[in-house]
Amino acid sequence: MKRMYNTIALLSIIAFALSAISTSSFAQDVFTGNPIAVIAKDASPAVVNIDVEATVTRSVSPFPNDPIFKRFFGEEFQRFSRTIPMKGRGSGFIVTDNGQILTNSHVVEGADKITVTLSDGRTFPAEVLGTDPTFDLAVIRIDARNLPVLKLGDSDRIDVGEWVVAIGNPFGLEHTVTVGVISAKNRSIHAGDVNFDGFLQTDAAINPGNSGGPLINLSGEVVGINSAIVPYAQGIGFAIPVNMAKQIMDDLVKYGKVKRGWLGVYVQPVTKEFITAYGLKEEKGAVISDVVSDSPADKAGLQRGDVIIAVNGNKIDNHQDLVFRIRQFMAGDTVNLEIVRKAEKKNISVKLTEVAPAGEESQEKGSPKTSELFKKVGVEASNVTTQLRSQYGLRSKDGVVITFVEQGSFAARAGIREGDLVLEVNGTKVSDVSDLNKAVGNKDNSLVLLLGRGGRTFFVSMSF
Repeated sequence: MKRMYNTIALLSIIAFALSAISTSSFAQDVFTGNPIAVIAKDASPAVVNIDVEATVTRSVSPFPNDPIFKRFFGEEFQRFSRTIPMKGRGSGFIVTDNGQILTNSHVVEGADKITVTLSDGRTFPAEVLGTDPTFDLAVIRIDARNLPVLKLGDSDRIDVGEWVVAIGNPFGLEHTVTVGVISAKNRSIHAGDVNFDGFLQTDAAINPGNSGGPLINLSGEVVGINSAIVPYAQGIGFAIPVNMAKQIMDDLVKYGKVKRGWLGVYVQPVTKEFITAYGLKEEKGAVISDVVSDSPADKAGLQRGDVIIAVNGNKIDNHQDLVFRIRQFMAGDTVNLEIVRKAEKKNISVKLTEVAPAGEESQEKGSPKTSELFKKVGVEASNVTTQLRSQYGLRSKDGVVITFVEQGSFAARAGIREGDLVLEVNGTKVSDVSDLNKAVGNKDNSLVLLLGRGGRTFFVSMSF
């Protein structure tokens, strides 16, 4: 019995010792290495500070705040022009050892003078090789050789929750390092009249001056280019996925701009009415509301009413997603589109071009009015006549023209206007009032209309 107790005691001691060793080993693995410090040390030499100078001309008054002067002499009396120097700061990072630097377009836009400061304190004048306001990216160059560079990673493979490191020049504080995680992907930002899509969202601190700096993963690879902040919130910053930059950098260097691919369609979101009318399985994809004449889409056989559900095998969530996907391709690229047409799936290959040619419509008809559609949704319509074309300024001779919209009706709430052309009802082409009455009469409680307005076509859906 005593021997058994001794054996148990010995085993307990061994188990405790192994546990202690294991715990100690684990603690050592966790605390002896600091990947953030390693990344900061290795990456910082390739991160640069960018100082820009520009001059702007403004009209000023000798008495700008004198109400009596303004009252007697007016705002414009003896105003004169003054040239005002402007300065700004940003960040960037070296992508080739012969001096090419990636940064934001808005950092260098309109600059008269650009100065780049390296981590070792050396300064160089820089020239702009190319800018792309669409993705807010620019490539500049300094005359230097054998420079340290950062490796570009794959932003498509990064996951929400992964750790990232931002390095930049916030408020002129050189080579500041901040840490956070990827908070979200594919964010859209609206800045004035420009929409930026596909951004990475991070809670790594990004401040004015960080723009153009790298967002780096724990492998030391650039996954994003820091670009924007939400000024009224903390912990919300945005970065351009590096895969966007990889696709356009060659064009920026060679041509000074991006020869971006163009499909030649107008698109709208899929609504629940489309699911029934067009034989869809889910409320995803992008509906083609118009195809530009002689465009790549037109030549490939895409049609109004086609629903694009995938591009090169990548599923399309909505119409904005499609625009974002197509923007990533260059002129000359061929894309494979998976579409749904009249409840059938098809694959169509389209070779994208650069320039968008203008397109127009044609054809003719004439005569009576209808009250059938009015009863249903609150409008009256008529065949297109020469008089109605003149009255509503119509260029097209197709379809049926809306001549009255009842206030507060389903049609009014859906945005239908007097002078709109009805071209299709639930995918059925409408050539005259007779076609319209037949198409509307067969539908119980929902309609999808293809309308023409101002040379453009678009879909309107209604449930009633």
